[in-house]
Amino acid sequence: MAHENPFGFDDYFPSMMQRLGAEGFMRELCNGFCLLMDVSIGLITYESLKRNTMNLGLNDLRDDELICMLAEGDLDGDGALNQMEFCILMFRLSPGLMDGSK
Repeated sequence: MAHENPFGFDDYFPSMMQRLGAEGFMRELCNGFCLLMDVSIGLITYESLKRNTMNLGLNDLRDDELICMLAEGDLDGDGALNQMEFCILMFRLSPGLMDGSK
């Protein structure tokens, strides 16, 4: 069952983890990273996030929301997300996965 979260989206990660197993789930997170990254540098940048969210039909995301998403996950302060930062951010934003890790 999907968990509700304060950000207004359904949290399907716990059911995905259960269905795919830890290894399969991590593979899917990596696939998600690849969908959003700038292939020339292997990072999710503001430009790649904006371009690829539009390609995925998420046109209502404002520039300030995209910038906040990057800032939330940017642990090394380079203004972009590497694969590890992206995966950490996805885990942090999933209340169901965080509950299961306690």
